[in-house]
Amino acid sequence: MAETSTAPVTTDTHALVRPEFTSPFTEIGRAEWARLAGETPMPLSEREVSEFRGLGEPLDMAEVSEVYRPLSRLINQYAIAAREMHQRTRGFLGRNDERQSPFVIGIAGSVAVGKSTVARILRDLLARWPETPRVELVTTDGFLYPNAELQRRGIAARKGFPESYDRRALLRFVSQVKAGVAEVKAPHYSHLIYDIVPDEFTVVRRPDILIVEGLNVLQPASMQHPLAVSDLFDFSVYVDARTGDIRRWYRDRFLHLRESAFANPDSYFRRFATLDDDAAVALADEYWTNINHPNLIENIRPTRARATLVLRKEADHRVQKVLLRKL
Repeated sequence: MAETSTAPVTTDTHALVRPEFTSPFTEIGRAEWARLAGETPMPLSEREVSEFRGLGEPLDMAEVSEVYRPLSRLINQYAIAAREMHQRTRGFLGRNDERQSPFVIGIAGSVAVGKSTVARILRDLLARWPETPRVELVTTDGFLYPNAELQRRGIAARKGFPESYDRRALLRFVSQVKAGVAEVKAPHYSHLIYDIVPDEFTVVRRPDILIVEGLNVLQPASMQHPLAVSDLFDFSVYVDARTGDIRRWYRDRFLHLRESAFANPDSYFRRFATLDDDAAVALADEYWTNINHPNLIENIRPTRARATLVLRKEADHRVQKVLLRKL
């Protein structure tokens, strides 16, 4: 069930803007952030918004309008600026025949924090801008090693940790998309069978924007991995919340899945569908304590300060503050 900083890293959410040092982020309250949407139209209907709701997320039209509408406007401005810079660079080099590189966005955060919902909303909102009609979304789940390989490496219990991903394959995929390759394939991961599906792929064909969503996409380069996928991002979002809230959301989601997806006869987790409430809560807490919480503290949250923008959620799953990296 797993899925260089100029600011200090702590184990919870209020660490990026503190009075004792100069933060690289500007903190913006929800009301002020909502006003930044300006005259940006609200292109999504109530029906479309309802389709984005993840388990336990109280997403509504107000949340999309006040949080994601201004965010789509900001990213649109970044994408336009990147295109202009690319054109200037082509002119400088005298290579005006080169294609515009896709604008790549990374979205990171803990399991159960709602990053998949954020990614889907942004995909549809950004596709409504005339400058970026082709937007593709790929999750890093497809770049997990197959279960058999995780077993062979002795890391099956660390699924979702950085070492459980084929980093080279992910880096190669994003590099090829960035380079303008006509068709690039990403492996397909099934949450039903909890594994990579052989010979099934997501095909990306020269998008204007590529969104890459996953737990550890903001991991920096290292001596072992001198180039990281985060080095290819033009914009990045970290979805943040207090640890206690994420744990509760994870538990609630587990209970919902027990009654829905786990009940599917083909589900990898079919054996959990018959658990009573106490047993299900105990198992969810065990997964959280042994896998998801250590991964959050050791690997995911330390990358928060590397994001371009942080969406900070409160206990009700609603974004109340936005932290935007200063230019």
